[in-house]
Amino acid sequence: MVKRYETRMILFCSGVIMSFIGGQFFAPFSAFSQSMHETKLFESIIAVMGFAMVMKLTQCDKHLINLLIKPLRKAGPLLIPASVLVTLFINVSITSSAGCSAAVGAILIPLMMAAGIHPAIAGACIYAGTYGAMFNPGYPQVALIVSVADATPVDIVGNHFFALLLSGIIGAVSLWIIAYLKNEHTGYVMPNMIPDSEQPSFKIKYHYAVVPLIPIFILVTGNMGIIPLFKPFSISHAMIIGVFCAFFVTRTNPQEISKEFWHGAGDAFGHVFGIIICALVFVNGLQSMGMIQALIGLMIDVPSIAKLSSGIGPFLLGVMSGSGDAASVAFNKAVTIHAADFGLSPMSMGSMAAIGGALGRTMSPVAGGMIICAALAGVSPMETAKRNAPGMIIALFSTMILLLYI
Repeated sequence: MVKRYETRMILFCSGVIMSFIGGQFFAPFSAFSQSMHETKLFESIIAVMGFAMVMKLTQCDKHLINLLIKPLRKAGPLLIPASVLVTLFINVSITSSAGCSAAVGAILIPLMMAAGIHPAIAGACIYAGTYGAMFNPGYPQVALIVSVADATPVDIVGNHFFALLLSGIIGAVSLWIIAYLKNEHTGYVMPNMIPDSEQPSFKIKYHYAVVPLIPIFILVTGNMGIIPLFKPFSISHAMIIGVFCAFFVTRTNPQEISKEFWHGAGDAFGHVFGIIICALVFVNGLQSMGMIQALIGLMIDVPSIAKLSSGIGPFLLGVMSGSGDAASVAFNKAVTIHAADFGLSPMSMGSMAAIGGALGRTMSPVAGGMIICAALAGVSPMETAKRNAPGMIIALFSTMILLLYI
């Protein structure tokens, strides 16, 4: 993947080889079939990509980009940390990392690219903010920590609030520094952006520019309870409503809108969900070889490294598997229940495992959300993962110090 070979081929073949080494010859085929049942993720991805194609057809995205291009240029490189922190906030209500990546990335990634930010940095910014869900007392990971610690969900969020906030700030600032050092904070020219020389002849239609923002408005106001009417809407529902709004506003031929929507859905399956399928085959290969189980077993068998393992263990599992939840759930169920034996607070240890897994997933090239962000930016998942890595590593050790050593 570093050498930029075909990502799906590398992931799938690596998974098959590892499964064969582990003696589970049919495991990769079972993983392939099982991944097809990821209906929630699939539903979100095809709806978002279909909506993006409709925005391109109706030129609503062009009107929004050109409306905001002047204030975005004034924001300059500060747009990078701002985008991370905005995503961190939105993820509190849209708690799925992949769903948040799709919903927010469809809007912010093109806007950042229009402001001259390199696509890889733009994609990395969105995924770097997708662990804000840990601020939500109703988040399943918080509920799991409640089950192993004598505390309420609000107590748990309060315990890791400042550590999590610091992690988000570190990730945002790190990306800004990387973009500055690599000269990727400015200079990128987006293909569908109107050149300054042609700006006077391009009339921005404000009602067109509003349409791309409608789905994210529905999702945020619904999930936060601001507008209860929108509460039942999923990501796919919000995107479909956005498509209808595009038709009523622009009066584009509905046949063309339908064609473009399903064109985007097809591309989403082949280019985005195809990578996710192959990534799941790769993770299954790791499991077939016993690598993930061995890491968990090591952390359980060596209590003396409990402080380090509670953060680093789920972090490494998150990087390899692309799932922060899988890593932290496995750790909290097996290890955190014994936190008192290690002289640690179950609440702090459980939070550290959950945050560590999320940070590792945020720099994993095989994570579903990372693949979505990379696809929206038009770059390789490895390119976005490399840019997130330094900040996530620094954030990991900073969080460990605050939760486990102070």
